Amino acid sequence: GGARSGKSARALTLAAAPKTFLATAEALDWEMKDRIEAHRLERGPDWELIEEPLEISDPISRHPDGTLLIDCLTLWLSNLMHAERDVEAAAEELCDALRAATARIILVSNEVGLSIAPENALARRFRDAQGRLNQQVAAVADHVEFMAAGLPMVLKGSP
Repeated sequence: GGARSGKSARALTLAAAPKTFLATAEALDWEMKDRIEAHRLERGPDWELIEEPLEISDPISRHPDGTLLIDCLTLWLSNLMHAERDVEAAAEELCDALRAATARIILVSNEVGLSIAPENALARRFRDAQGRLNQQVAAVADHVEFMAAGLPMVLKGSP
């Protein structure tokens, strides 16, 4: 879904214990620090926390049971691009880890391609990469929901 569509709140309701939250955000400024703190409070104390801005495939592979909630793929992709990593290889590695996963994996991602085309080349490259990543992950997923106005719309799988 888009910004403030209810993605993260919905993901929290889908999690079953034991619960682990993998955060891809980095607190690089005061606004992001505030957002991260708000998410921590929203989650509550019964979540284990992994903070990993780049290497998310390994925690998926090492998570044998329960729920691993990854929030979010959009920040992860941004982190990869900023670090000048091979985005296509990282996406393939992620999909391989998801296919092999034994735990329940919940992924949060933004749909950034619903607006006008960005003016600059980097933003267009990011928009396109995010669209491809969402397609790759959705192809591997058993269940896909699109969030709009706090309402989940099932795109794949059972309601």
